Amino acid sequence: MKKRSKYLLIFPLLLWLFLFLVLPYLFILTQSILATDDFGKVVYTLNFDSYIKIFTNPLYYETLTRTFIYAIIVALACIVLSLPLAYFIAFKVTKHKSFYYTLIVLPFWMSYIVRAYAWKIILGEQGVLNSFFMYSGVIKKPLSFILYSDFSVLLCLIYIFLPFVCIPIYTSFEQISKSLVEASKDLGANSWTTFRKIIFPLILPGVISGGTLALVLTLGDFLAASLLGGPNTLFISNIVQNLFGTSNDKPLGSAVGVVLLVLVFLLLEISSRYEKKHETQ
Repeated sequence: MKKRSKYLLIFPLLLWLFLFLVLPYLFILTQSILATDDFGKVVYTLNFDSYIKIFTNPLYYETLTRTFIYAIIVALACIVLSLPLAYFIAFKVTKHKSFYYTLIVLPFWMSYIVRAYAWKIILGEQGVLNSFFMYSGVIKKPLSFILYSDFSVLLCLIYIFLPFVCIPIYTSFEQISKSLVEASKDLGANSWTTFRKIIFPLILPGVISGGTLALVLTLGDFLAASLLGGPNTLFISNIVQNLFGTSNDKPLGSAVGVVLLVLVFLLLEISSRYEKKHETQ
């Protein structure tokens, strides 16, 4: 009776997972190995041309490679910026820590689209940045290369995903006993040695979690490249959007989605194993 009650309790959860997680993945996977007719209609015939096209057509594998490189840059930049910020709040701020924490999560209260458009306004030829430089006499005419470039896309993505990296790193800092830092200093270690040999190994799981999260989110992002990027800054998600929309090639779009999903799964698996290995040491 108790065993039956246990299954009844978890049945709604299993049903929800199947309907909204497993079933969509199965649908995408199935559609990726189908063909299309001359009018773009899906034909229920086994066909692996979509996967062949991904790894033979430069448009797809080069875009995937470029997206992955961008994701690595964004993740590393977020980690580098988050480390001093999180360290400052955790160890240097003694009062009103909640205020600084609120400043970190404050961007979450605003829509992604609004934040991306804000950068478009700031970086435009008549935007805040160009107006400031012209008013201060640094430049005589607006800089046109800032917007619709790799720089604008990377800047927006770093700004968007910085809180996702900063929060787990800050949490890791907070879990470190202050007595360890004090003991290290009492033994003659300077601040850099203390951070390198005591603090950083302890916060490494948080760094990996935050960096992986930024990496995965960047791989799936398409809005920043659409709003702030030029013709040569397409992300793989922009390709998927186009394949399901304008091109009406659902099998190829599904195949690209499956490849991206496998890549994300591998990244998460590597990150998880590394964290577990670090915890056991």
